[in-house]
Amino acid sequence: MKKEELYTSFSKKYDELQKALTGTDIKAIRELTLEVHAMIHPAEISGGTEKTLADHILDHMLSGNQNKIVPREDHDVDLHYAGTNKVPLCWQFWHTYRIEDLVSNILMADQDQIFNKEWQKRIGASITDTGNALEFDEAVEFGKKIDVFALRDYMIEVGKNTRHILENLTLEQIQSMVPEEWVMRILEEGGVTTDFRSVWLLVFWGRLTRGGMILTPMTNHHMMHLPPCLNNLPILGE
Repeated sequence: MKKEELYTSFSKKYDELQKALTGTDIKAIRELTLEVHAMIHPAEISGGTEKTLADHILDHMLSGNQNKIVPREDHDVDLHYAGTNKVPLCWQFWHTYRIEDLVSNILMADQDQIFNKEWQKRIGASITDTGNALEFDEAVEFGKKIDVFALRDYMIEVGKNTRHILENLTLEQIQSMVPEEWVMRILEEGGVTTDFRSVWLLVFWGRLTRGGMILTPMTNHHMMHLPPCLNNLPILGE
């Protein structure tokens, strides 16, 4: 499948999910949520058999390309709150899965995040937060120390765990916001820093219902970061 076909198929299904979340059909919401989530995560997470957008990029990273420099995003949604607009390829996966881990577990399920000191040591990460505020040179140094195979293992565990959370959400939970103290736990546990380029995330997430979290950190946020990799590296050539 070509890049544009992958992007188009995601957009169509994402639009269906957005519409479903305005209604009350919990079965349809769950099915679409899991389908959209599967489209932008490695196929192993959902048990799929065809390579996804994430698989193609992940394969490239694991083939010795973890430090290839790519645009952080292809648009300026939050770049004015970012330390750099260019990052190593491995940063993209670290960033998106740290956010998914934090939001799905702490905010959506009020439980412990997967990431801990053991995971940090395995991955070789110099930080515990999402990496939003790293300057370019800092991001490059961060990327050099990452064990991408351990990062991949973390991604798979986070994704599978997220799917379990998503398939058990009630309609009431999906339509509701979460307590402020849950949001502040992310700062307390080192998921964000006090740098304004990092801590603004708490304000953003704190204004979302869980349905909003499904639409952004769980799904579309990945599509803010995957296309810049695919579009700027020799992956899936036309």
